[in-house]
Amino acid sequence: MKKTGIFKAMKLCKDYEKMDLPTKKATTQKRLHEMVEWARKNSPYYAELYKNLPENYSLTDLPTVNKRQLMEHWNDWITDRNLTLSEVEKFMEDPNNIGRKIKNKYMIFTTSGSTGNPLVSIYDDTANNVMGGICACRSYARKEDLMSFMKRGGKSIAVFADEGFYLGNSSIRSRLIKMPWKKKQLAISSALYPVEKIVRQLNAFQPAMLGGYPSNLELLIDEAKAGRLNISPVIIMTGGEYLSDSLRQNLAETFHCYVQTSYSCTEGGTVACECRQQHFHVNEDWLIVEPVDSEGRPVPDGVQSDKILLTNLYNFAQPFIRYEVTDRVIIHHEKCACGNPAPWLELEGRTDDVTTFTEEGKQIKVAPLTIYAVLKEIHELRRFQVLVHPENRIELRLEVKEGVQENVAFEMAKTKLKEFLASQGIIQIKIELSKEPPKQNPNSGKFKHIINLI
Repeated sequence: MKKTGIFKAMKLCKDYEKMDLPTKKATTQKRLHEMVEWARKNSPYYAELYKNLPENYSLTDLPTVNKRQLMEHWNDWITDRNLTLSEVEKFMEDPNNIGRKIKNKYMIFTTSGSTGNPLVSIYDDTANNVMGGICACRSYARKEDLMSFMKRGGKSIAVFADEGFYLGNSSIRSRLIKMPWKKKQLAISSALYPVEKIVRQLNAFQPAMLGGYPSNLELLIDEAKAGRLNISPVIIMTGGEYLSDSLRQNLAETFHCYVQTSYSCTEGGTVACECRQQHFHVNEDWLIVEPVDSEGRPVPDGVQSDKILLTNLYNFAQPFIRYEVTDRVIIHHEKCACGNPAPWLELEGRTDDVTTFTEEGKQIKVAPLTIYAVLKEIHELRRFQVLVHPENRIELRLEVKEGVQENVAFEMAKTKLKEFLASQGIIQIKIELSKEPPKQNPNSGKFKHIINLI
């Protein structure tokens, strides 16, 4: 496929916004057809899956796929016959490779595993440039915030888990590797650090933009109110988790700036950008979102879906076509007051819980994604679930990989978790192996890695 540079991607985004509705639909259909035909010719998995497609197929003629299926057929799924999952997994064993390209060709991103089964994704330069083009053109809900950010020197810092190949962390690392002179302008503060250390870094950096997971930024509110955190960002950009209305308001009032978020995932990049009305407008020129019920049937406007089917129209290295994402959304096609004609989404609330521990009479809160990030690096685990009980008792539900003894994996998880919690000042804890396996919510079907039972 012809490569697309960042400026070309930005132009394509802007050109699409100027099109009339019939031209937009034709553009999307053309890109869908190109993706399907590319997948059929270059992915053995899709060639087999699509062998009985009718000649004049439509979107709904295409079979759906899910994370487990694609991971089981990873080597046949991707369209590059010279790359294997074992090579990628070996590459990921070295944390110094975060933000670097395997074979100087592909960035590696892994999901946070909201269904308990993390996915390994590859992005070539074209896919990365389209993601960058979308963000450059549409990430700011208000132009005045972009102008204020630029006037403050464009200094931004994000509080992310920095020990994994996550989309946000890897993307920032990649930019710093390519442009090391930007270290005074762009930075990451590890979400795994004790909050005191994060505060020191933020105070020293003095960002114009503060980014991060909502549950981590929530912990900074008390630090700012107590006078320990002294920063004045012009905008806060959250991601990776659901941003509640109450937390949005609390952050805005505490830091005296606009707070916004987006709807992103590893498989699709920025799926939808938030507008002034706090509506998530789908980037429909590059992504197709189909809200469906538990049986895969489309749901009408205004009705909450059980999941979505996501089609990525720009990642030709690893096609995601009608791919199941376990996010529950409500789609709207009515006109938005912001003027953006694209359909917009309402998102379901956050699933994982902020955990609470007590040490020497002091209450210590820990963000869920930090605990997740620690345990995710134990590759002997297929799935895990952390239940936090009163009196600092932790119950671990584990599902281990084939050939791994459960007690061995448990001891590894126990050691890593104790080390991490000790770094947060939590020493008096009891960690037990559960007799039950990890479980999804029986009502919503969502999988919570971190459950606070206090």
